[in-house]
Amino acid sequence: MSTALITGASAGLGRALALALARQGWQLIIDARSRGRLDRTADDLGEIADVTAIAGDVTDPLHRDRLVAAVAEHGDRLDLLVNNASTLGPSPLAALAALSPADLATILSTNVEAPHALAQQLLPVLTRSRGILLNISSDAAIEHYAGWGGYAASKAALDHLTLTLDAENPDLAAYAVDPGDMRTEMHQQAFPGEDISDRPLPETVVPALLTLLERRPESGRYRASDFATEAQPMPAASGVTA
Repeated sequence: MSTALITGASAGLGRALALALARQGWQLIIDARSRGRLDRTADDLGEIADVTAIAGDVTDPLHRDRLVAAVAEHGDRLDLLVNNASTLGPSPLAALAALSPADLATILSTNVEAPHALAQQLLPVLTRSRGILLNISSDAAIEHYAGWGGYAASKAALDHLTLTLDAENPDLAAYAVDPGDMRTEMHQQAFPGEDISDRPLPETVVPALLTLLERRPESGRYRASDFATEAQPMPAASGVTA
């Protein structure tokens, strides 16, 4: 049975991907900062899959240790690590000239240092399993948008770490994937008070991610849309809410 660890899995893309993998029979280890929301997600997933939910903040080393221990308890095998947990920074978005060093440090801690540390700790088991590292990136990593400087810098750094890990570990498949704009809470925080209902739901991105995982192309930076034409829509879940 394949095992996946997904951070930030209580909402948005993390939750949608967890549900899709559960339908495919994966056993899951999921985390999020909100215990209540994570428990509700775990209840939904538990109807169709083996799931371990561990609430906590990925910037906390003790919490990361708990995630690593959960992998060991699941047969010390990890086929997929998804670093999805992320923070946008202050809302409304601040220009770089107004972004405090403390706020930038928080963004980098969550979006760069934590996923690197978790991947570093799990690298032995991940490579032994010939697993996949999937880090969720953004088009902001390669574009320049006013107000997005701190978040964008963090995603650019995450891209670089992802592909360097691949270069250093030939048994690892590593992907930095830009999912595109989505109708998520974090995206709403970027545009407070605005209507973002024209953005696609995270569930629409998942089939492309599943295609990526199935095809296992050469490691690199991709857009989810690169795989969208090959992806099949996700089937409706019976008894499971998305």
